[in-house]
Amino acid sequence: VIDYRAVRFEDVVSDVDVVLDGIGGETAERSLKVLRPGGRLITLPGPDDVPAAADGVRAVWVLVEPDHLGLREIGALVERGELKPVVGAVVPLVEAAKAHELGEQGSVTGKIVLTVV
Repeated sequence: VIDYRAVRFEDVVSDVDVVLDGIGGETAERSLKVLRPGGRLITLPGPDDVPAAADGVRAVWVLVEPDHLGLREIGALVERGELKPVVGAVVPLVEAAKAHELGEQGSVTGKIVLTVV
């Protein structure tokens, strides 16, 4: 486990085969530094978040589509306690702009949940 608030992950991780990036932007760029030669960076946010790969590594974007059966299995994993979602912040829907700012700052560990009252 790496506390990203205390240390930059690329300073303590190296020779990784695959990075699955869910953030994009600068994080995707920094992720290239931890890959071994021949490693792969897979980024989810969008094609604009795929950095130019170099030094024998490859960066790609993967489009993720909703999958009813897959989502049902994820729900079953949660119900069985085998998958535990991490909620980093709960924000009322009327403060959605604040939730967006929290996400951009990268200061929340886990998902940001919007509540509808």
